[in-house]
Amino acid sequence: MKMLTIQKNTFKHGIHPPEYKDDTKDLRIRQFSFAPVLIIPMAQHIGAPSEIIVREGQEVVRGQLLAKSSGYVSVPVHAPVSGIIRKIGNVPTVGGKMSPGIYLEAFPFSGQEIAEGSPILLATATKEEILKGIQEAGIVGLGGAAFPTHVKLKVPEDKECEVLLINGIECEPYLTTDHRVMLEQGKDVVTGINYLLKATGAKRCIIGIEGNKVDAAEHLKTLLPENSPITVQVVPVKYPQGSEKMLITSCLGIEVPSGGLPIDVKAVVVNVATTAEIGRLLPHGWGIQERVVTITGPGVKKKGNYFIPMGTPLRYVLDEVGLEDNISEVYLGGPMMGMAVSNLDISITKGTSGIVVFTDKDVKTTEKVFPCIKCGACVDACPLSLNPSKMWILAKFKAYDKMAEEQNLMDCFECGSCSFVCPSHIPLVQYFRLSKAIVRKRKATAHVK
Repeated sequence: MKMLTIQKNTFKHGIHPPEYKDDTKDLRIRQFSFAPVLIIPMAQHIGAPSEIIVREGQEVVRGQLLAKSSGYVSVPVHAPVSGIIRKIGNVPTVGGKMSPGIYLEAFPFSGQEIAEGSPILLATATKEEILKGIQEAGIVGLGGAAFPTHVKLKVPEDKECEVLLINGIECEPYLTTDHRVMLEQGKDVVTGINYLLKATGAKRCIIGIEGNKVDAAEHLKTLLPENSPITVQVVPVKYPQGSEKMLITSCLGIEVPSGGLPIDVKAVVVNVATTAEIGRLLPHGWGIQERVVTITGPGVKKKGNYFIPMGTPLRYVLDEVGLEDNISEVYLGGPMMGMAVSNLDISITKGTSGIVVFTDKDVKTTEKVFPCIKCGACVDACPLSLNPSKMWILAKFKAYDKMAEEQNLMDCFECGSCSFVCPSHIPLVQYFRLSKAIVRKRKATAHVK
């Protein structure tokens, strides 16, 4: 049996917010009911939206291709249920923008069998065939980023991947999706890793798991044969341990340079739920139609982890699980890096890792923002050793270029640690998010000129 690797070293700084995982971490994944009508946006991932290839009135079967990739940084969309295309038009998304989309009415008495595809067999598939199969399956990062996985796995010709890191950290409070996937879909995780090793050319793999999920670490360890290139490594519980760069530092003891990517230190990082989907879908040639979502929070009656079809309306989900009185906020994702929604008519998409609902008594009223007292708490919290206090002052003066050039603004991945510890209640991460958007827009405008 493989020995469990205990890694005591970790990245600098970080915080320890309350975990709030006990309500769902021991609950098995259940299948969610099919909504009468699913609203399926084409912009479910970073990159170009998918291109619709079906027509109104057309009958489709579960798993059938609804939209094709519209470019390299794009993935297709598959039917989450068997039904009929009722409407094609614009649909709302979590960011407030509209996206081309499909209204799919589910057949109420269908057995919802999945349409067979073209299997990608691990033993015979080439690296290129695996990457193509991942794209054709519509797989993106399921940890929340929703970046097309085949693009991440494509190692540039002048680079080399020595180690594959599987991210089973799930440090976001409330969420237990990855925890349950590791416990219940461990074989799919291992199968997915073997596909990924072949696709990247990596010689070894480390599954990184936080110390609050030792049961998952022990379970995965039992699935690994002797002399496997795969090891399981437990790292200390700390936020934001699940960030790619932080995980690399904790597991490998090296730092990704400012402005760099994991491949710059010969590593590729893939979320564990994404890995499980690769292991589950590719052997059958299926496209992704559903994902595991944690539904939790003080405002939810039927908390749990559920397989939810893509395109299921958020309003339908909340009606099915039941809500307490006096609901205040609904978050997609967790409270640290997730997004509060203002429209319940949006849908579950590939990037929806969790739904967290809070009541009035759980949400603090807006507190007065006080001046920065230069206490340094934000600097001590920042996992990248940035200076949030100084960046905030520059943001107030709209010195965005200076923030990017002198303070490494674009390295910030908006984990929220600085805002969490600020005694003056300054919304630091909101300032940085806006500043980054302005810098990107300026660069794009300059490039066009």
